[in-house]
Amino acid sequence: MEKLLRVNMTTGTVSWEEFASLAPESERPGDHRPAGLTDGSSSSAHNGGAVPADLLGGRGLAAKILLNEVPPATDPLGPLNKLIIAPGRLAGTFASSTNRISFGGKSPLTGGIKESNAGGMTALRLAQLGYRAVIIEGQAAERKLSALVISAEKAWLERAEDLRGLGTIETVKILRQRYGDKAAISLVGPAGERLLPAAGIAGTDQEGFPGRYSGRGGLGAVMAAKGLKAVVVLADGAVPRRPVDKALWDEALREYNRLLQTLPATAERFPLYGTAATLEFTNRIGALPTRNFSRGQFEQAEAISGTRLRQIILERDGEGTPTHACMPGCLVRCSNRYADKMGRFWVSPMEYETHALLGSNLEIGDFDQLAELTYLCNDLGLDTIETGAAIGVAMEAGLLPFGDFAGARRLIEEIGEGTILGRLLGHGAAVAGRVLGVRRIPMVKGQAMPAYDPRGMKGNGVVYATSPMGADHTAGNVVAVPTDHLDPRGKVELSRQLQIQAAVFDDLGLCNFVGAVWSTSPETIARLVQGLTGEPVTVESLKDLGLDIIKTELAFNRRAGLGPQDDRLPEFMREEPLPPHNSVWDIPDEELDAIWK
Repeated sequence: MEKLLRVNMTTGTVSWEEFASLAPESERPGDHRPAGLTDGSSSSAHNGGAVPADLLGGRGLAAKILLNEVPPATDPLGPLNKLIIAPGRLAGTFASSTNRISFGGKSPLTGGIKESNAGGMTALRLAQLGYRAVIIEGQAAERKLSALVISAEKAWLERAEDLRGLGTIETVKILRQRYGDKAAISLVGPAGERLLPAAGIAGTDQEGFPGRYSGRGGLGAVMAAKGLKAVVVLADGAVPRRPVDKALWDEALREYNRLLQTLPATAERFPLYGTAATLEFTNRIGALPTRNFSRGQFEQAEAISGTRLRQIILERDGEGTPTHACMPGCLVRCSNRYADKMGRFWVSPMEYETHALLGSNLEIGDFDQLAELTYLCNDLGLDTIETGAAIGVAMEAGLLPFGDFAGARRLIEEIGEGTILGRLLGHGAAVAGRVLGVRRIPMVKGQAMPAYDPRGMKGNGVVYATSPMGADHTAGNVVAVPTDHLDPRGKVELSRQLQIQAAVFDDLGLCNFVGAVWSTSPETIARLVQGLTGEPVTVESLKDLGLDIIKTELAFNRRAGLGPQDDRLPEFMREEPLPPHNSVWDIPDEELDAIWK
């Protein structure tokens, strides 16, 4: 029987319960459901039936628990908020691209519900040990730091004051010495300990480097506010999950693997160039954030392109590799390990979002400089998107010139040192912009925009505005869809479908790049889920699951005080044309408001 682990940081105690015993909303004390929502995982808007509990994992399970147990108006950094750690529902096997971990909680950035997920080893280990979710609740006195250690048979909290102030890289080295190289580790850095909303949660990859980030929404600050420095999941007793219907699973897995190995995106583009390949496309169509979102193309784009990244890594040879799997069994291998000029491993991964927000957005066009900024953010436990957007705002305010790499590095170091300016930037782009008197602040619901300017990619603008997550490309990225990205027509419906798909993937623990398989044969994904769980599954029932998750999250946000007035892009995007196409944001508010009706 799969189980839930509850960790009370106030009392320092842990307890278990069978997953099947998770009380329905109507039976749990302190119910915080909105009136009219009969079940956190169902909605009368689509067939009126509840989604089977056996399909809930990752983002879906986190949303259900948060709506049931967290008062939506509570302080995100207070004791009543909870941090949910949930492996995707398909996690626990070695099937490609299925072992993503979700972290959920109320966001200190958006004031609403937030889920952020990542690859690495944590989801695989938790699922193989039989855990459906870990629920971190309460708050340690004086926020004394602990590490949570989880094995197959027990879990316990250990004092971690000796790790206070250490970066994620040094912390992981110490924890691997204590618990072994096979342990999966999720942790916060100094930015989280300072309760900065730009703080994320780092996870270790197969080599033990903490570069797999659940970066968005400030959940690193939520974790540290509980008094938790790290979660260590031991490998002892880990057993791969066995499919309920092995014949169906094997058949579906063969087709799934065939598609991953033959579709151009997953067999060629991303294995060769990683996510950095996206930069060349967004620059070409004029949607690449440049100079604090004032332009859509970067003159030095070629220097930080996926093609150039691969060339540099291959030229340096040594410990770098342009093709790397962040989790066991991945056939796509879109990650990388970047080496310095001597061929020594430096940092992992070098990703598109970072290259855009810390690169073109700041007018920095050198990969070694971007590697240094990435390393600093990884070690401090910072979301590179929020950090890059905040520094872009600081450059806009005149604190330093655009293109000033040394100045940008110094600002990140100040975040780590906890100076007043560092704390200001660590609170994200929205706060930094208001304090510094900048009007061009690229954010929605207090969260910085990722690397797609909505004036040049209008489908993603709809996602930023209408997703419960705030500005978050992973909530329904349209970049791979063949469409005229400047044409506003049809983008609301396109975004709706992709947001539903993203919620399904986040529930199942699937990498976004599996979208190529979903677009070609969604039935293959449905058969995988049915083979593993034994639950009757169709493509339509998976879509129902995705819509249920979003409606659960929207219900939380509405009770937290977020309404349609918050589902808007910044006003400057309607007024300032974006070069080179001089496009503006022009999708009517009425269309945005109707997306979930």
